[in-house]
Amino acid sequence: MQPEYPLPVDLFDTLDKASPIPLYYQLATALEQAIRDERVPPGSRLENEISLGNRLGLSRPTVRRALQELVDKGLLVRRRGIGTQVVHGRVTRNVELTSLYEDLGQSGQTPTTRVIAYELGTADDTAATELGVAVGAPVLHLTRLRCADGVPLAVLENTLPEDFTDITREELEARGLYQLMKARGVSIRVANQRIGARAASAVEGELLEIRKGSPLLTMSRTAFDNSGRAVEYGQHVYRPDLYSFELTLVDR
Repeated sequence: MQPEYPLPVDLFDTLDKASPIPLYYQLATALEQAIRDERVPPGSRLENEISLGNRLGLSRPTVRRALQELVDKGLLVRRRGIGTQVVHGRVTRNVELTSLYEDLGQSGQTPTTRVIAYELGTADDTAATELGVAVGAPVLHLTRLRCADGVPLAVLENTLPEDFTDITREELEARGLYQLMKARGVSIRVANQRIGARAASAVEGELLEIRKGSPLLTMSRTAFDNSGRAVEYGQHVYRPDLYSFELTLVDR
């Protein structure tokens, strides 16, 4: 486990206990500026609330509230069993035909994948419509947790047609789905994509280490190869404090 990073006390020289401005707000503001200036390095694991409070002469509830302010802003992330870390950086994804795995690599972050569910099954009405197969046709249903530098970022649900039902769990945990398809000679050319938002379920909250009901970005995508055949249907959710979509609009 990464060692704790003791915050330099001089970062908080501006704290004024006689000021009418709440101490938690002063602390949060000072720490936010230090993070944005990278005086606190990205990825740092902060010392615990009691230790920081003792060094600054502040109560634990004051420190906890200050840190929560920065968690809510997406500058810090709390991870069970690890503690509070400075976020490495928000991933901004252009709305184009790339995969999250590729986007993370291009942004300098290390993607990792945990396969939550792997099920050989049959296509229901929705999957059959999206993939252009018969209801009841063989398909592979996947649910994966994608992390960036160890921080949970997205839950990815995909349904693949019969040609890809031999993809293994081990392959999915080692590489991105689109990488695996390209290695099989599949050239993905077109995708229909829908972006939205909704509240996190209890299961999603647990996987992404956020509260149930927290906002999530959603993306549904059906991708087609160069022959026009659908090769995957996905329904993905992302933490909006760590991830965003970027679009360029051009007047015609």
